[in-house]
Amino acid sequence: MNKITTDILIIGAGPSGLVAAATAHENYPDKTIIVVKEDQKGQVPCGIPYVFGEILNDVEKNAMPCGGDMPNITKIVDTIQSVDIDAKIATGIEHSIVFDKLIFATGSISFVHPSFEDAVILENVFTIEKKYEEVKRLKEYLQDKQKVVIIGTGFIGVELAEQLQSVGKEVTIIGGRHILANSFDVDMAIKAEEIMRSKGIRLALGQHAKTILRHDNRARGIELFDGNTIEADVIILATGYQPNTQLAQEAGLKLARYGGIWVDEYMRTRNKNIFAVGDCCGRRDFITRDPSKVMLASTSAAEARVAGSSLYQLKNLKGFNGTIAIFSTMIGDRAFASAGVTQDRAEEENIDYVTGYFEGMNRHPSTIGDASKQSVKLIAMRNSGQVIGGQVIGDKEAGEIINIIGLAIEAGLTIHNIISLQVATQPLLTAAPTTYPIIKAAQNCLIAHR
Repeated sequence: MNKITTDILIIGAGPSGLVAAATAHENYPDKTIIVVKEDQKGQVPCGIPYVFGEILNDVEKNAMPCGGDMPNITKIVDTIQSVDIDAKIATGIEHSIVFDKLIFATGSISFVHPSFEDAVILENVFTIEKKYEEVKRLKEYLQDKQKVVIIGTGFIGVELAEQLQSVGKEVTIIGGRHILANSFDVDMAIKAEEIMRSKGIRLALGQHAKTILRHDNRARGIELFDGNTIEADVIILATGYQPNTQLAQEAGLKLARYGGIWVDEYMRTRNKNIFAVGDCCGRRDFITRDPSKVMLASTSAAEARVAGSSLYQLKNLKGFNGTIAIFSTMIGDRAFASAGVTQDRAEEENIDYVTGYFEGMNRHPSTIGDASKQSVKLIAMRNSGQVIGGQVIGDKEAGEIINIIGLAIEAGLTIHNIISLQVATQPLLTAAPTTYPIIKAAQNCLIAHR
């Protein structure tokens, strides 16, 4: 057993662990830092679906190294098996590490519904794992298979379906009433569904899988609750992720609702020397303040920056105030993006809200060669006008437009602030200044408010 001592120990080398390490070094350059990771190579989580299609088409191209060389930061490949918080010792298979400050960045693991837990042992039933070797195993298995059934209508399931279809697979998605239903209102989700159906992807929506049909050690299809069956060569459970907190729980740390490690706004656990960041920690919704299940690399990185700067001193009074659930993806050649609450969520939370919608062109004049339609929807509090949600459909710039909306939500801006927003516009790059989509959507919110 190799015994080492460090000032700061970070368990996990995903996006949150690496950002925490870099931020800690920037703020405390005299401190030694050790990052422990389980595998030599990881996968960029958001890039995993694109390994299976024409965009990356190679597990190696999506490999995520452990952050390159950073001074005073040592990277170790090991599996931490226990943490003694009182003695400040973390014990792995090959190393025993004495620390002063500890950051859990252990990420998340695939969630499998209890009704399918006994099916994951079958040869052709998979979950979407983040480990390099597991992604490689699934890709290799799919090579000579044709009929793929994906259970799950979230971002991973939808992106994976599109990529598999692009390389000639027959793909069926099974799930709720609409795809991406937690992030988009029905009027926006339907547009995404139209694109997927036009590409030949079958959507078995409003349905749920009752059981996985099997023969010997293989699945042969899915039986739905309505009695229909769908044949499958491969079944992929894209049913989400859950916090990876077994190590923290065994160490005696308090868990929050949905199983994440409880943290305050500075990402501290009840023990002020122990922090948690990323998918392994409990989260709160920025708007409702309720516990949140949202797992995003961008949220994880924001948490990591707060933790990395707060290890020895609280340098900012404002900590991490919650996740605004900001997403973007490509379906076909259209970008779909969302932030904050949807109309459905606003109604569930009994929020008095107004909406504003605007559809225009993303170039001016609209005769410019690459011009295309651009739709923006804003959701705001009726009385204050504060922006609490937004959705965008357009070309690739939609990914940055939603970031503007996300900033508006986080900064507490109102539709009045948005209406007076000064923006840079250029014919080849943006919509016209007279019909800038966020501003026009805000104006329509104001009309609804009246």
